[in-house]
Amino acid sequence: MKKVLFIGAGRMASAISSGMVKCGFAVEDIKAYDILEQAAEKFTENTGIKCFCDNINELIDEADVVFIAVKPQYLAGAVGSFDGKLADKFIVSIVAGASIAKLAELTGSSHIVRVMPNTPALVGKGCAAFSGSEEATEEELLFVENVLKSVGVAFKLPEKLMDAVTALSGSGPAYIFEMVDAMSDGGGCCGLPRELALEMAIATCEGAAAMLRETKLHPAILKDQVTSPGGTTMRALEIMKDGNFREIMVKAVKGACDRSEELGRNV
Repeated sequence: MKKVLFIGAGRMASAISSGMVKCGFAVEDIKAYDILEQAAEKFTENTGIKCFCDNINELIDEADVVFIAVKPQYLAGAVGSFDGKLADKFIVSIVAGASIAKLAELTGSSHIVRVMPNTPALVGKGCAAFSGSEEATEEELLFVENVLKSVGVAFKLPEKLMDAVTALSGSGPAYIFEMVDAMSDGGGCCGLPRELALEMAIATCEGAAAMLRETKLHPAILKDQVTSPGGTTMRALEIMKDGNFREIMVKAVKGACDRSEELGRNV
């Protein structure tokens, strides 16, 4: 079994490492490092995995796979302090915007997989994409795919699509949260108690997602099945059309993609 080290012990590192344990990894084969004692303690509390705030060089020496899970603005400073120790390691990065070329430059490694996860991984419903360097082996790619599938679904894609993935699935949960919040506000305006309106909005989104998954029908077909001529749904959809709802959503995703490209140039 591979020895795994997480550098950075935030929420996503916690989610992924917990998924690894659930799918058969031994707790003792996974370790983590974080410069913040509070973060290290919380990681261990949430996962049962030891997290250290010192002896990073020793931890790197012991690892076969190193997950880099720091914030983008700290990447260069963090990785640059390891004096070339990452050069012979298999690197898996969940650092938003950090290209494979940049990771290779900073770590000295040629075996790299870049991952874009999202926060529903925290509840086992993540949607992630991953891309490997030219030198990354099929075994390494399969390892990452299996790890990501332990907390959701995973898609192998060309790196050039990573900004689009960031805009759609990476940022996407926030779009859904905004919509659910607005739906519950609408329910409140119609007289529903606030907590009940929120619960009903959540359940409606869960049900709609399940229908999309299980029926495999196009969203437009399912939408038409709900919509009766001159009915309540048609009135709502007409208002959404007048407000350019679809255009706004497309622009939002495109704007997030453009911003991801901008941030990537500055990592």
